[in-house]
Amino acid sequence: MLERVGISLEGTLLEQFDKLNRLRGYENRSEAVRDLIREKLVEREWESAGQDEERVAVAMLVYDHDSASLAQKLTHVQHEHHRAVVSALHVHLDPHNCLEVLILRGKGSDILAMGDSLVSTKGVKFGRVMLATTGRDLP
Repeated sequence: MLERVGISLEGTLLEQFDKLNRLRGYENRSEAVRDLIREKLVEREWESAGQDEERVAVAMLVYDHDSASLAQKLTHVQHEHHRAVVSALHVHLDPHNCLEVLILRGKGSDILAMGDSLVSTKGVKFGRVMLATTGRDLP
């Protein structure tokens, strides 16, 4: 059941919000607000849960595959945490640069440690671990 709520915003803030929503393709403000709330709930889920609870995340890496043994180091980290790697996607961006996207699942502490290890590997040009959710606790 949907419930209607009202909020008060400054005009300039509302204009910026509407512009952002148009750029992102939202059909209405309600959908955008729901997504913002869910995003904060996922953040809270990660902050408040025990580190032994099951979590999911996405690790994203851009690196030069010609960099001295970097690809081997990244593969080694993945093998050390093989139970956490649900799926991996490797894309050749150009003759030198690769994008690797890993779906991670397991104890929160384990997948954060793995993600941080990958991102901080010397030679990674860009890396980010994005916290996600199993969706069980979201409406």
